[in-house]
Amino acid sequence: MTDKRGNFGSKIGAVLASAGSAVGLGNVWRFPTEVGNNGGAAFIFIYLICIAVIGIPVMMSEFLIGRHTHANTITAFSKLAPGKWWRIEGIAGVFVAFMILSYYIVISGWTLFYLIESVAGRLQADRDYSEVYSGFVSDPWMPVLAGVTFMALTHFIIAKGVQSGIERFSKIMMPLLLLIIGILVVCSFGMPGSSQGLRFLLKPDFSKLTASVILSAVGQAFFSLSLAMGCLCTYASYFRHDTNLPKTAAGVSVIDTIVAILAGFIIFPAVFSVEEVSVDAGPGLVFITLPSVFNIAFSHVPWLGYIFSSFFYLLLLLAALTSAMSLHESVTAYVLEAFHMSRRKAAIAVSVACMTLGIACSLSFGIWSDVTLFGLNIFELFDFTASKIILPIGGIIICLFTGWHLDKKLVENELTNGGNIRFRLFRLYYFIIRYVAPLAIAAVFLQEILS
Repeated sequence: MTDKRGNFGSKIGAVLASAGSAVGLGNVWRFPTEVGNNGGAAFIFIYLICIAVIGIPVMMSEFLIGRHTHANTITAFSKLAPGKWWRIEGIAGVFVAFMILSYYIVISGWTLFYLIESVAGRLQADRDYSEVYSGFVSDPWMPVLAGVTFMALTHFIIAKGVQSGIERFSKIMMPLLLLIIGILVVCSFGMPGSSQGLRFLLKPDFSKLTASVILSAVGQAFFSLSLAMGCLCTYASYFRHDTNLPKTAAGVSVIDTIVAILAGFIIFPAVFSVEEVSVDAGPGLVFITLPSVFNIAFSHVPWLGYIFSSFFYLLLLLAALTSAMSLHESVTAYVLEAFHMSRRKAAIAVSVACMTLGIACSLSFGIWSDVTLFGLNIFELFDFTASKIILPIGGIIICLFTGWHLDKKLVENELTNGGNIRFRLFRLYYFIIRYVAPLAIAAVFLQEILS
């Protein structure tokens, strides 16, 4: 017997849950890395345009598909296009969410480990953090244990249901996440390099803009909002009929963008406080560079460095958890509805399956590092397949499905709640979703593949 399908109990709950899906490690980790690699404020300027022009319209498309059908992602596309090949997009959405969650829990487990290390005071010592990182990720047991613990937290929330689990914990974690960001931003303004960091983030140098930077901004906007993963479509299936979809999409995008930019306000003043550290330190920024940066930047007040470091990794963990919830729910919703399972059993099946693959991804940094395909280890293969291939293609298909397959009147009715709310930008939205968004995503996809 299947559980009665849940719904979000309030509009704020729907917004915070959807924002939690979008806000993840990509905001606090990937966004500052992209900003550092692509020239700072000029990249942010293009990124904001991409969020408005591409991110929000694609998000609205996912929302209208999910709410109109009130079903998991695969069933949603099947309902709207019976017997058509469009159902493949629903299958790809659930599959890519499953794949991403399998390796996402590995990085999230690292975050949990670094939080524990920081709280215990071990990140405040004079250590070689490159050796700390490489020693930890190559260990056959500790990363797996950390990943299993993180998955257990995610499973606990999902098993409790939509209102009692996802919505309730989103109402707790999202305000807490924003509070921690506020505290860290205030602390970062007191660092010696804060003025240089703010200048880097706020004063654009448009001479640094290239075609590659623009495409990177498009890609970051797309991935930052968790588009084409089935997550937002699944969450929208729990929306009430009176939910204002354009307003909700705008609200989610604003929260997501604020978190990403404030993460830059936290990180770059610290980075500019330490002369020997480059702003384009890359993906190792969070686990190798920043522990050292925090120690040096707060060397005059060690206890403040302890608090700053602990809060920062708690922020990372919360961001990881809110995104992992949506990835898990995207797969769980399909399993419980397609196989007529209870939510508890469906959640267990998904957790066990993802953790099994997650262990393989974790071991690919250690004892299975020599297991490769096309020169990529298991973790890298999952990441490349999901983020570089399936997600961009999925985003293009969502645009084509909404703009060219669905009846225009149906799309307009969903975005205006049957004419009960005004959406003055519908014509612009429709033009973007038919032409601009798919072409922009296709450009990013080709650039990533060719590079």
